[in-house]
Amino acid sequence: MSERDEEERLEELRKQKMEQMQEQAGGEGNEAAREEMQAQQEAQKDAMLRQHLTDGARKRLNTVKMSKPQFAEQAEKQVLALAQSNRVQGKVDEELMKEILRELTPDSKSFDISHR
Repeated sequence: MSERDEEERLEELRKQKMEQMQEQAGGEGNEAAREEMQAQQEAQKDAMLRQHLTDGARKRLNTVKMSKPQFAEQAEKQVLALAQSNRVQGKVDEELMKEILRELTPDSKSFDISHR
């Protein structure tokens, strides 16, 4: 079985588990089940990031996460999208992480000043 087949099978199992947990959470209205589902989603995301990021890139992302959590969330989504679409060969290194962060950074240096 190739690595890609294993990833697809693992993703399918995750989806089934998520659907099962959503049914439990929706049927019972149980807050604990929803929290468990969110924790599991977070664990899956972290596992995928560990798989696709080098140590340097992971450290840089964690540094960003401490100061700008929403921005780091966007970067994580971008990395996962790149990895899932196979647009990155191997792991995302620190230089590529810097480039991703630069692309996501809004151009805050441009502003207009009107004089009266």
